[in-house]
Amino acid sequence: MTNEVKEIFIDSQGGPATTGGGTPPAPAALAAKVRTLAPSMTRSMQRVAVAVAGDPAGCAALTVTGLAELTGTSEATVVRTARLLGYPGYRDLRLALAGLAAQQQSGRAPAVTADIAVDDPIADVVAKLAHDEQQTLADTAAGLDTVQLGAAVGALSAARRIDIYGVGASGLVAQDLAQKLLRIGLIAHAHSDPHLAVTNAVQLRSGDVAIAISHSGSTGDIIEPLRVAFDHGATTVAITGRPDGPVSQYADHVLTTSTARESELRPAAMSSRTSQLLVVDCLFIGVAQRTYETAAPALSASYEALAHRHSPRAR
Repeated sequence: MTNEVKEIFIDSQGGPATTGGGTPPAPAALAAKVRTLAPSMTRSMQRVAVAVAGDPAGCAALTVTGLAELTGTSEATVVRTARLLGYPGYRDLRLALAGLAAQQQSGRAPAVTADIAVDDPIADVVAKLAHDEQQTLADTAAGLDTVQLGAAVGALSAARRIDIYGVGASGLVAQDLAQKLLRIGLIAHAHSDPHLAVTNAVQLRSGDVAIAISHSGSTGDIIEPLRVAFDHGATTVAITGRPDGPVSQYADHVLTTSTARESELRPAAMSSRTSQLLVVDCLFIGVAQRTYETAAPALSASYEALAHRHSPRAR
């Protein structure tokens, strides 16, 4: 019996899972995990993921064989999809589906999409965008690994120097994080120029931190400086919507952001930036908490230095 057949047999019998570490995602995080990981799945795995997220109650009642038949896939594909979503085996996924179905039946609104049409009234645009932003933030919070987040906060709090890499919309997020860290007394610089990013990365060493922000996880201008920083001994962090992307192979810590569906009128860059900014704020608050004795006076000093720019000038 091959390992794959053993895994399917054990899952279908309801026995203990054979692999998988860590705590499985909570039921509420399942839809968020599907939205985040589906773009990187094979088509057959996508069919399984969409099915379980779309009808948790129905799929929770199915055996591994039943779900494979429903989605036109194989039992092995169902098991692999469950594990990619973070569950040790299909049995664990069924339990999560049952929990999600119970939450929905108790009155919790199901997830909906917020596609914007070219002829939508402006009031509908506002409502749809507000819903989509809320969903993006909720998905990111549900899928964020707090162990990885805590480790990244610890590294930043003790860092001698922090380099942050981002281009395009992610470059704006990199600048936001850099200015936040600077205001609490840390040495942080954002780099959007790929050449400058690499020349700075070669100066990093153990005790320094390099952060790469890339929604796709495959932007070469971001991967290269992170690789250089990694090779020079710096602690590396990736903030990405594709935790299985190339950038993650050079990251000591991976912080996953929500992947919203892209539409013609609303490019993914808009919602991806929202989720990135949430992660940035989590990092900043965490670092400020860890370094409060020095962070609080530094923040007060920065407010005082800028106060005159926000007050009416005396005549």
